[in-house]
Amino acid sequence: MKYAGRLAAVAVVGALSLAACGTDNNGGGSTTAATASGNDAGTSGSTINAAGSSAQANAIDQWKKDFQAKNPGVSLNYQPSGSGAGVQAFIQGTIAFAGSDSALKDDKGEPAQADARCKTGKAINIPMVTGPIAVVYNLPGVDGLQLKPQTIGDIFNGKITKWDDAAIKADNPQAKLPSTPIQAFHRADESGTSDNFTKFLKATAGWPYEPAKAWPAEAKGQGAKGSDGISSSVKGTEGAISYVELSFAENSQLQKAKVANGSGEFVELSADSAAKTIETAEVKGSGNDLKLGIDYATKTAGAYPIVLVTYEITCEKGLPADQAKLVKDFLTYTSSDEGQASLKGLGYAPLTGDLLTKVRTAVAAIS
Repeated sequence: MKYAGRLAAVAVVGALSLAACGTDNNGGGSTTAATASGNDAGTSGSTINAAGSSAQANAIDQWKKDFQAKNPGVSLNYQPSGSGAGVQAFIQGTIAFAGSDSALKDDKGEPAQADARCKTGKAINIPMVTGPIAVVYNLPGVDGLQLKPQTIGDIFNGKITKWDDAAIKADNPQAKLPSTPIQAFHRADESGTSDNFTKFLKATAGWPYEPAKAWPAEAKGQGAKGSDGISSSVKGTEGAISYVELSFAENSQLQKAKVANGSGEFVELSADSAAKTIETAEVKGSGNDLKLGIDYATKTAGAYPIVLVTYEITCEKGLPADQAKLVKDFLTYTSSDEGQASLKGLGYAPLTGDLLTKVRTAVAAIS
């Protein structure tokens, strides 16, 4: 199902049905037979509410389809309302977990607020979906565009206004670039995608504004709501450029630029090239809080530098017992071999190695 159609369906019915499974798998091996078949009578007929990141909406849709076939009767009402709205809904206690493309922010007091909601435990950030951020554009006849971080920053700050600007020509000496005006689009709603994109610009291109979920009012460009809105705007506007998760870029068949990493290597975006950046991420949280620090200026060969991680934010302890069980069962599946393997074909990069092991340990601690 195309995302725009699915989002419309969400607006009408207010819910996505998906089923969870009931067997923990904390190691690195394959999902057990009990988990794969969903043999857990204790979750039959259960429902939880969740909301947040639209970046992971295509992942949620895939998981829904797979689980509904195996486990009818268990439902999750997931509203892809954006990361900022999801975090606030979790803090207010109206949902069991939030999807957010940024971990809870200390400077906004979100960790303390979320801990207060959990009452008997603390809130934890669990990375679950790696969403590479594509720099997408609409320039007929110009495929394989290459852009350095500084060039990208100058475009989105309004310093570069035409496609045949000298800086773009320097990045693409063999390309025939038109004098078409640049139409730069950004997210109009609060978005973890904007937060991660501006973190990349701050780290690599001297971006003059503080990274945030909200696009800086001083920066130039036009706003579009949601990942689907960005995709539609770029697809329908010649000369457009923007940033959106790889899954949406591929669904809309948008042109994607190669981006230079910290070593100056222009890297084509793929699940594998993005995974190389995530593999170098440092865990900044403590215990089962897996907040990550991403090196946007990575010099790793073949690493694509603009990535985001969608966290599932929930209570390690403190949810009502029925909600805690269903959240744990659902996240056990999403972090399983089967759950992660289903992401690659959707334009996401699966979690691997030591980080995946830590994710499974954190999920197992939910009670």
